Amino acid sequence: MALIENIRVFVRVLELGSLSAAGRHMRLSPAVVSHRLQQLEAHLGVRLLNRTTRRVRPTEHGSAFYEACQDVLASLERAEATVADAGRLPRGILRITAPLGFGRQILAPILPDFRDEHPEVSVQLRLSDHVLDLVAEGMDVAIRLGTLADSSLIARRIADCPQVVCAAPDYLLRHGAPKEPADLLKHACLILRLPGARPVRWVLGSPEGPVTLAVSGPVDADFGEILTEFALRGHGIVLKPLWEVAEYLRDGRLVPVLPDFPPPPISVSVVYPHRRLVAAKTRAFADFILNRGGAAIGQAVEGVAVPAA
Repeated sequence: MALIENIRVFVRVLELGSLSAAGRHMRLSPAVVSHRLQQLEAHLGVRLLNRTTRRVRPTEHGSAFYEACQDVLASLERAEATVADAGRLPRGILRITAPLGFGRQILAPILPDFRDEHPEVSVQLRLSDHVLDLVAEGMDVAIRLGTLADSSLIARRIADCPQVVCAAPDYLLRHGAPKEPADLLKHACLILRLPGARPVRWVLGSPEGPVTLAVSGPVDADFGEILTEFALRGHGIVLKPLWEVAEYLRDGRLVPVLPDFPPPPISVSVVYPHRRLVAAKTRAFADFILNRGGAAIGQAVEGVAVPAA
């Protein structure tokens, strides 16, 4: 078993590019990671890695061993999944990633129920508004918003949630309320901009069809809740899934903008890598969030009426 764990460490070091990154991911200290690599090299009798102060590179032996390890770990994963499925008992560490707003407002209230139902599953939750590479980051399952482009993933739709364009009353008092979608081009729009993403476009509905706008403004961020805070402080107009701003719409700190031109709903999906055998823990979580996620979203937006696209 120690050999398998040492192999897992070796693979993760190469995938993440450093001992410290692998240690953070596997919750091991750099010293432990280094010791496991030394054990593996001693067992094999060859040097697997060349280390610099910033990165590690595989030796010729290391590259060949890494390729072989992919098959070994995949076979082991299939074997573990088969045994778990045969016993119908999800178990092991389940690594979940989700957008921060969804994780805080939708997932956090119901995730303890998943653990109650599956006490043999340990949960590692990573919240980020960045779209993580599930395989490279070693994640089992993700919650994704919007259009899914990666065909290598299995995607199951949880729900479609309304979106809303909104601003603080103080901002609208000072700058005037937009009357039609094109007016947004003259306003301070608060932009969610992720590295490597396409140029930001807001899409609003109209009687003539969708209207696409290349909006801009004084603030863009890769962290959605920062934009909500700027909107609450009167710095501009923001486009948000309804669950992220429902509480502020209820108490009047934010108000809808352009209610006659609602944006289309955003699709919420659970995704996981496409494998011949999906681990019982992954399938259990996917079934859980499909059963509970839509209701949790509905509860989060209850009492807030916005026009549908």
